[in-house]
Amino acid sequence: MEKRVLGRTGHKRTLVTLGGAAVRSTSSNVERLPTTRQESEAFIKLALDHGVNHIDVAPTYGGGMAEPILGKWVKEYRDDLFLACKTGKRTKKEAAEELRSSLKRLQTDYFDLYQLHGLDDPDELKTALGEEGAIRAILEAKEQGLVKYIGITSHNPENILRALKGFDFDTILLPVNYALHAHPEPQNDYEPVLALAKKRNLGVIAMKAATKRPWPTDEMTHNCWYQPFDTQKEVDEALWFTLSQDITTAASSSDIRVAKMMIDAAERYIPLSQKEQQLLLRKAASYKPLFPRATT
Repeated sequence: MEKRVLGRTGHKRTLVTLGGAAVRSTSSNVERLPTTRQESEAFIKLALDHGVNHIDVAPTYGGGMAEPILGKWVKEYRDDLFLACKTGKRTKKEAAEELRSSLKRLQTDYFDLYQLHGLDDPDELKTALGEEGAIRAILEAKEQGLVKYIGITSHNPENILRALKGFDFDTILLPVNYALHAHPEPQNDYEPVLALAKKRNLGVIAMKAATKRPWPTDEMTHNCWYQPFDTQKEVDEALWFTLSQDITTAASSSDIRVAKMMIDAAERYIPLSQKEQQLLLRKAASYKPLFPRATT
């Protein structure tokens, strides 16, 4: 699988990141379709066997089971992996506690990347970047050698721009897909963020690359917050569009079936021409916009 440099970190990352949201066990399912621990472990092994070298996880993923399930794999493959974790806490004290808990559960003594998670709200951003905010805990952890790089994740492009004015982050994680590009309202317009990231040489990690639209009914057929593209051809088109933008890597879907197709698509990646991209955008014009909705 092709690798790209993750901005100023200098690390070469595979086109697909192993998204920890797909890792869970049956006992941890909350409003999700059943996924066994064995299925999660098999997916992790498949991703690593295909050379995926970037893992992105959060304490809440898999109902709290993603970190401990991934832990044994991180321990075994630590030297080969770029490990990214996150905190949804906004205060220094809470973030420090969560960071250390994640280190323990993931069986490691450092994170390559630690991110402020889901900063969609301006008030939460102000708290997180304040004197007693979560960023202070991450900076202290960096001084102690527990964290190498610092990032932010958000669905809100305007809030990402605010964050980048308030702190010199190394990476950003945000939605990038053609369904969003087809509806360039302010809440969907990530072009200014991508332009600034390129100017600053930030690592850009895409989420929701294989996302199609909000679920049309309450009957979810996949373990995803949004309805995904679910055929190999559709996933190819969606991922290739995302990878044809100014991004480094795309986090795999929270549904194992779609995540496997993303790995397959990444190994056959072909950059899309402008004409091919425009055809996809025209197709997506009829889709219901993904946002406004800020859920991580």
